[in-house]
Amino acid sequence: MRRLKRPIPTVLLAWLAMLGFDFFLHGGLLARFYFAEDSFILSPLEAFRRIPIGYLGFLLLAIFLVWVLPFFKPDNWKQAFWLCIKLGTILWGGFLLGLISISSISLNLAFAWFLGQTIELGIGGVVVAMASEGPSLRRITLIVVSFVILAIAATIVLQSTGVVPTLRIQ
Repeated sequence: MRRLKRPIPTVLLAWLAMLGFDFFLHGGLLARFYFAEDSFILSPLEAFRRIPIGYLGFLLLAIFLVWVLPFFKPDNWKQAFWLCIKLGTILWGGFLLGLISISSISLNLAFAWFLGQTIELGIGGVVVAMASEGPSLRRITLIVVSFVILAIAATIVLQSTGVVPTLRIQ
């Protein structure tokens, strides 16, 4: 993996890709967890209001990936993906084990978060690696924007067909 010539746009692209998957993960795949009666989870409306705080956390992780991936020197995006899956396993696994030890989070939700957040870190790693491979960010920008649109569309389909619960903000 070459040293990044444009780290800020790369951070933003990795962040956008991670957010696209996060939208699909929480708005689609994990939506049912947020409607359960559980003292661990905020009300859906309050959680919705705090989304920007969580998204800033992903910005920090995207910065981390741009900073740390060159030290590991993955040869291609596949190696970067698996490296970031390993990093995600360690980071999110450690975080969630701590959370399980001090909160009432259900094991199902903890495991689902672990898997989802680990995949998000892998996606971020793919974007960072692809951005370091080519002279132009146009292709990776097109891929990331297409991925985000696909993730949003899939979430809308899941919500509009009633497969997952939705929240009406009033």
